[in-house]
Amino acid sequence: MPSDVSEPVDFIREIIRDDLQTGRFDHVHTRFPPEPNAYLHIGHAQAILLNWGIAQEFGGKFNLRFDDTNPEKESAEYVEAIKRDVRWLGADWEDREFYASDYFEQLYQWAEDLIRKGLAYVCDLSPEELSRTRGQPIRDGDRVITPPGVDSPYRNRSVEENLDLFRRMRAGEFPNGAKTLRAKIDMAHPNLNMRDPVMYRILHASHHRTGDAWCIYPSYDWAHGQSDSIEGITHSICTLEFENHRPLYDWFLDQLGVHHPRQIEFARLNLSHTVLSKRKLLRLVNEGYVRGWDDPRMPTISGLRRRGYTPEAIRDFTERIGVSKANSVVDIGLLEHCVRQDLNKRAPRRMAVLNPLRVVIENYPDDLVEEMEAINNPEDLSAGTRKVPFSKVLYIERDDFMEDPPKKFYRLAPGREVRLRYAYFVTCTGVLKDEQGQIVELRCTYDPATRGGDAPDGRKGKATLHWVSAAHAIDAEVRLYEHLFTVPDPSDVPPGKDFTDLINPNSLQVLTGCKLEPSLANAQPGERFQFERQGYFCVDPDSTPGHLVFNRTVTLKDTWAKIQQKELGGGEQTR
Repeated sequence: MPSDVSEPVDFIREIIRDDLQTGRFDHVHTRFPPEPNAYLHIGHAQAILLNWGIAQEFGGKFNLRFDDTNPEKESAEYVEAIKRDVRWLGADWEDREFYASDYFEQLYQWAEDLIRKGLAYVCDLSPEELSRTRGQPIRDGDRVITPPGVDSPYRNRSVEENLDLFRRMRAGEFPNGAKTLRAKIDMAHPNLNMRDPVMYRILHASHHRTGDAWCIYPSYDWAHGQSDSIEGITHSICTLEFENHRPLYDWFLDQLGVHHPRQIEFARLNLSHTVLSKRKLLRLVNEGYVRGWDDPRMPTISGLRRRGYTPEAIRDFTERIGVSKANSVVDIGLLEHCVRQDLNKRAPRRMAVLNPLRVVIENYPDDLVEEMEAINNPEDLSAGTRKVPFSKVLYIERDDFMEDPPKKFYRLAPGREVRLRYAYFVTCTGVLKDEQGQIVELRCTYDPATRGGDAPDGRKGKATLHWVSAAHAIDAEVRLYEHLFTVPDPSDVPPGKDFTDLINPNSLQVLTGCKLEPSLANAQPGERFQFERQGYFCVDPDSTPGHLVFNRTVTLKDTWAKIQQKELGGGEQTR
């Protein structure tokens, strides 16, 4: 065991350290084993970073293995998307990319071994009959009773008959669903997973890797543990729903007498205001509630990436939540806090007016254009400065002006002076409206002595506004994203309703005609910025030359940080 491994910080690392100290294993080898039937989500990111992180900490190895045993739901598209996401998160499987389908022949031979030992048999029961005869749990008050199952009438076939039928299943002699291969364990076992579980089913379907070479496919339970064993995995880390599968995982390995990894379960991630069920995510995509797997409202890794999240922010999030044996729901505000913290350090600042209102500075020379020096990132002085053009006609945010302001509105109003960021103090002297009474333009004057935003006489403006020069601004489309669901727990659906009824109708607002400072003209897809006073934004892949599209990653307001500070007695946070 490496001497520099830090003290364990969770129960999984404690187990692994103990295994190394007692000699159960002399090294660590983990894996991430996705089924290629959907895109990965934030819950998978936790599992990826946990397995890869443990391998790194203990000087071990990390595999990427696709449990591709269900050809009807799997595709090469999902395989490539998964590899892209794992790599983006920073997990490196080096040359250890494997597939359960790599082991189909070995799994088949092991199945024959179990038949020869009298531990597996071919069963002709239909799926409905099989389910019925296994027995179903019955609730009796606070207790759950599981009556014994009923033996299949085919359970005592001879070894010779079972081998013959199993080989004929492989040869394609029988139609889909006609027969299964089942393990012969205990139909009265209190754990339903041990009641003669299915090992193989007949499925005449083309596989994305093996084509039509096979027409019988192993069950997940049969393929998973044996694939771990073949690869020499030491610790098979999975989520809590597989805890009652562990006796079966162990039984198969013990009967085969092969390398036996240790299965450890932890609670899966549940995140507020979204869903992490593959079935529900598939519905959102297939039924058009979102624009695809990488829609920035989705909790998928590709969706988070498109929205502007960074791998560093996701790693920070998974480290903060840790691992547990107890199911719980994590507030999505913590995830948003992590990306704010990361982007605050790295995102260049820019000025962008999303809802523009025209401003004419009447005493500014008509043909003068000045270049104001603006700081790129106050958190990183090495990022330097840039020049921002300033001219007679500007745009400011429409929300930064009120004709008849309430008492605590400190931004621009008739007769009021404010500071323009990096530029001058200006005072509103007039308001122009259209025939419907809507404000279309403001008239202002500026104080030439306040260049750079400071007044020689020491007066302070009560507000500082961002702006762009009208003559130099570039147009852009900006997509504002909110939580996908209106409630924290979309699985808590009222009677007669569907979880899709809880979708937030305002989860996406598209703004056009936004005005951005000219330095953003050559921004590339994936680049992230802080739009001053607005939030963090990322260039969307939909952008084309002459038509920039930005996604809002997250607003500047950090509710989570305020909650934490309040709990610590720190009061309100100021910005």
